[in-house]
Amino acid sequence: MSSGNTGLGKAEVRLKWDPSPWDRPPHHLDIIAATYSVDAPYGQPVYIVHYDSRSPDGTINMSRHSQTGQGFGYVEAMTLELDRLAPSFARVVVGVAIHQNTGLKTFGYISNAGVLIVEGYTELLNDNFMRIAGSTAGTVAEFARNPSGTWEFHEMVRGFDCEPVAFSAAMGCASRP
Repeated sequence: MSSGNTGLGKAEVRLKWDPSPWDRPPHHLDIIAATYSVDAPYGQPVYIVHYDSRSPDGTINMSRHSQTGQGFGYVEAMTLELDRLAPSFARVVVGVAIHQNTGLKTFGYISNAGVLIVEGYTELLNDNFMRIAGSTAGTVAEFARNPSGTWEFHEMVRGFDCEPVAFSAAMGCASRP
């Protein structure tokens, strides 16, 4: 899917989830974006962006971050300025990981979790993770540069069963791990 002949310019990924009950450790989810080069579109990421980092050129960054899910609506947001990415990038894969430091948690365990991806007022994806309810992490989207050099959006909801660091390394692979 693409928004017109000019391709995608600037997209935003938003994440929401309900806080854990007061007597339980907090649920901590993170949006993660991995960039891939033209030379190795399914190889190792060139760089990874998450809550504690941003892209070296400032084209991908977190504008909101939550470690608990507390707040109204979407409590975490990442902006991707695709039209500013260097021509050396072929893909950007976006995913969500659940921190496992307080015990095993899957998307089915997290109440009211959801992801929304928009470009301006156009909704590209709205998902509640139920397709990957038994997973601890999952990709949600791939932004890929087409042969004419413009960016396209591809829904890519795939579940993974690993912690955030391993997920970051595997999320852009060609096939499901």
